[in-house]
This record gives sequence, C-alpha cells and structure tokens, in this order.
Amino acid sequence: MDQAAPTRTILQHLREDLHCTGSKEGCAEGDCGACTVVIGEQTADGVTLKSVNSCIQFLPTLDGKALYTVEDLKQNDGALHPVQQAMVECHGSQCGFCTPGFVMSLWDLYLKNDGSQAPSCKSAGACQPLQRKDIDIALSGNLCRCTGYRPIIDAAHRMGELPAVGFDRQALEQALQPLQRDEMFTYRHEGQTFYAPRTLAQLVEVRAAYPAARILAGSTDVGLWVTKQMRDLGDIIYLGQVAELNALAVRNQQLEIGAGVTLNDAYAEICKHYPELSEMWQRFASLPIRNAGTLGGNVANGSPIGDSPPWLIALGAQVVLRGPAGQRVMPLEALYLDYMKKDMQADEFVEAVRIPLPHAGQRFRTYKLAKRFDQDISAVCAAFSVTLDGDKISDIRIAFGGMAATPKRAALTEAALRGQVWSETVLEKAVALMMDDYKPLSDMRASSEYRMKTSQNLLRRFWLETRVDAPLRTDQVNPFVCA
Repeated sequence: MDQAAPTRTILQHLREDLHCTGSKEGCAEGDCGACTVVIGEQTADGVTLKSVNSCIQFLPTLDGKALYTVEDLKQNDGALHPVQQAMVECHGSQCGFCTPGFVMSLWDLYLKNDGSQAPSCKSAGACQPLQRKDIDIALSGNLCRCTGYRPIIDAAHRMGELPAVGFDRQALEQALQPLQRDEMFTYRHEGQTFYAPRTLAQLVEVRAAYPAARILAGSTDVGLWVTKQMRDLGDIIYLGQVAELNALAVRNQQLEIGAGVTLNDAYAEICKHYPELSEMWQRFASLPIRNAGTLGGNVANGSPIGDSPPWLIALGAQVVLRGPAGQRVMPLEALYLDYMKKDMQADEFVEAVRIPLPHAGQRFRTYKLAKRFDQDISAVCAAFSVTLDGDKISDIRIAFGGMAATPKRAALTEAALRGQVWSETVLEKAVALMMDDYKPLSDMRASSEYRMKTSQNLLRRFWLETRVDAPLRTDQVNPFVCA
C-alpha cells in the first residue's frame, strides 16, 4: 500500500489493485450500496463485524482490521454460501450490478443471527425466522432498479432455512491480534500524511502540531469531498483508533458518548434511555452509514440539516471540546455560530457529547420529514422536550434543523409556553410565534412555506401526543405505522 494516496478508497483498492471486481461503484457517495463490504475489527468486547460502504472509506483506515468482500463467501468445497444460494433460489438478482452489495448486507445480517451469537439458533440447524424489520434495516443502504425487492426479501428469509454455515470469530481474533499497534500509525505519500493516533494524548499532541490537518472520523461526509468534489484534503488525522473516544459511560446523570462511537452504537445506547428516538435511529441514513459515521462527527460537522443536533439541543446536551489547554464544555447550541461556523479553536476537536438522562415530568419527541423513509436528508427535523408540573409547563425546549443556517432553538415560542398551562389555546398562540423564530429558505428539498407549515404542525402533533388529557398514541399519528 506504500504507493497509494491516503485518500484512495477501499473500493478503488479492491477493483484496481487487487482485481476483486465483485464490489461495484454505483454512486461513489454511500447511497446505493453496490460497494458494500464487511469490516472485522478487534474491540474491547471482542471482534465486531459490520457492513460499510467501501466507496467512501479511505484505505489507511483498514490498518489492523479485516476486510471481507463477496469473493470471500465461497465455501471451501466451492459451494455457495447460504446467502448466495438463497438469492439464486429466490431469483433475487436480475441485472446483477447491485447483487454483490445486497449479498454482503445479507451476510452481515446472517452473522448477527448465526449460531455463534443468537440463542434462538440451534447448533446443528437453521436460525429462527428473521423479522421483516430486521431485514429492512439490513437492506436500508442497498438500492435495486430491477427486482422490486420482493425476491431479495424472500432470499433474506430463505437463507436462514438452508443448512447453517458458521463463522470462526476466534480465528479472526487471533489473526487480528498481532496487527494491533500501541503507537500512532503514520503513513506518508507524495507530501500527504495520514495520522492514526492510538490514545487521547497522542491525538492532542498531533492536533496541536498540525492544526490545519483534516479531522476524519467515519468518512461519511469527508469521503464525498474526495469522490465527488475531488478536493485535496491535505494531512489527515484519523480518530477511529483512539480508544478513549470509543467509550460510553453514565456520569452525574449524563450519558457521555465519545466522539469515536459509531452512530449505530450511540443510538443503541441512547434509545435505552430515550426509546422515543427509535424511529430516528432507524431513519438516520442507512445501516452501513450508521456503522461508519459517528455521533461526534455529526455534531462537529455543523450542518443545519443534520439529524442529531436538533434532538440533542432539545435534551440540553453539552459538547466537550479538547485541545492542548484541556477540556472546554459548552451547551451544544452555543457551538454553532453561523452556517458551517463553530466556536472551535484550530487545535481543538470534539472529544465527547453529554446527554442528560430523563427526569420526572419530561415528555420528549423527535420527528423527521424527508421524501423517503430512510436513507434521505431531512427537509425538516424537529425535536421537543417539555417538563410538566401537573398541567403547567415548567420548562420546554424546541429545536429544529432545516429551518435556519444552524440547528436552532425557537426562543420566542419557548418563552410563550413556559409557565403556561399545556393547553390547545396556549399552543396555538405559540405556533403563531414560530414565524418570528424562523425564516426558512426554499431549496431543492422543500419550500420556505412547506417548512414553516410542517414545523407548526409538528408542534401541534407533539401537543396531541403529550397533552395531559387523552394523549394520542404514537401509532395514531404516525403515517408510517401499518394498519
């Protein structure tokens, strides 16, 4: 690999260097899933395997990890893997371009449900039938123009009925162990350097020495700067190997999530405390994107249409910045100064996000409006948290994405509601004030009028779900619930 640029993608390496052409390039931005591979990594909890988009992941991030492609699924006797056999039997492939990506996503699902992990599996037989929701989540990052998806979903059910094929995790762990480093990995090519520190102290040191270097976490946004914009990123500092940034802990009634924790792991932990976020978890991009991207990166990005900042702000989350001078903690909304401008020094980085745990009287909801159920960018993202003392509002926090140049609270609307009775009359007065809080723009995703009207209606929906008398169940107002 010493002749490859640090921004060479895993997909380019597979197809052009290794001539493993099963993985395809369909979009080069992590949307279509034709390039899906599975990465094996040694963690504190053992070996983990997860599907990712190889088209936007940079090659040096594979240091110390295992890479699996569709070519690796063939059995020792030459037979097809049950995932592949099921696709054949159920006619899950037509033109075939997207098929390797679907196979790898299904293999990732198969590994999660095989006999080595799932107690529902019999050691000598097949697993219990998969739930449709599990299949939908596993395939959320794969697009097909031919099949209509039904044969592929049939194959997902069928693969569990075929004779089981195990996966030797212990052998993988033994193979990865000698590849682990204690010191920072540094890779240079034609004047560009890729730094992968192993400890927080190393990260602070290298960031202070190279404040102009590009911080890289999950590459779900930065990767597109290379594949779509052809940008020269200069030197890169990769956070993915810093052990302290991959920590989850509860301290002082706050859930602290390190900046290196993946979106999928972060949401899984957060939803234990706030189950109201379960739909947002499923609708946030796709599983391969959530497997790679990080909550810290979503916060540090500063996009006004990011899905996490609105609900984090509504819950009163704090962001922890780290630099040579130590930690700096601030409310998350204070981090965002203007469009893509943040209150961060050049030598600082996001170390963690702190989320207050639920408290008595609190009612919380978050909503996402987009043209597709999952794997789509929000037109409007809303989050509401109200604390009631009887029928009176002791505190309320309202935050929106897509309504301003930054994720922004509705200060005037909050003020009109605070201390009032949580009633429809008071609500309607507050709804009118939202036009003073926000002046949304029109763009390709939605018009200004649409954004304002739907935002006002989402506040009404929140009241319907949380009113003191006869609150509506979520399934009574959620358009995605099947009758």
